[in-house]
Amino acid sequence: MNFFTCPVCKERFSQVGRSLICPNRHCSDLSKRGYVNLLRPSKSGGARHGDDKLMVEARKSFLNAGFYAPLLTAVCDTVRAETGISAVLDAGCGEGYYTQGLRETLTKANPDVRVYGIDVSRDAIHAASLRDRELRLAVASIFDLPIADGSIDILINLFAPYDSAEFSRVLRSHGLLIRVFPAERHLWELKSVVYDTPYENEIDTFLLDGFTLISKTPLAFPLHLDRAEYIDTLFKMTPYYYKTGREGQARLAALPSLDTHAEFYLAVYRRC
Repeated sequence: MNFFTCPVCKERFSQVGRSLICPNRHCSDLSKRGYVNLLRPSKSGGARHGDDKLMVEARKSFLNAGFYAPLLTAVCDTVRAETGISAVLDAGCGEGYYTQGLRETLTKANPDVRVYGIDVSRDAIHAASLRDRELRLAVASIFDLPIADGSIDILINLFAPYDSAEFSRVLRSHGLLIRVFPAERHLWELKSVVYDTPYENEIDTFLLDGFTLISKTPLAFPLHLDRAEYIDTLFKMTPYYYKTGREGQARLAALPSLDTHAEFYLAVYRRC
């Protein structure tokens, strides 16, 4: 875990037993599952952050069923094409489905590659630690990454907030940034059930300060959900669940099956 840095003074940690200690003697203890909480109380205000346990468990169940496997394959293929990789960061790693897939892909070629994951949700990081003990995980904010300057070769940012300045800081010169986010009509058929007037997702600019856009690839594939439990877990892992009234939820719960489409953009950038 030597790429993690102290959230107080920003110095790099050294591991001593079950603790991470910086040169200024600030200390953060590892959990029993091996992850560390580096979210500063002053920044969190004692509030709960990120995905709650319901969303984490729903996402884990849905992803474990393989519905988003084409996306995982696309991300892994993009990473596999890069050379000279020693450290990868999944910024906003959630429950670790993609993070684990990336680690397994990369370590087949180089067992020494280190894969880090951070997420602001403790529930998500705990789930990721249960999924893959080989991941280096921390509870932390994307906007205050506990990562040393210029220490990451590839940064992954899937369905999560982004901070171009922080991403540029932790990436090495000419390092790779991979972002994935929903396209305009992602899960349109599901939204048409729960909303009286469904809306398209807004796409902000693909341009990021400090980065050169290499490619932007649309990725779409059908989802045939032939069990009510699949519909339920997909719904609960999305923000739509918390934005939908009881009538919309009831309409979706009454469906025995649902055919919808997953639609994403996969954008690849090079740090300037």
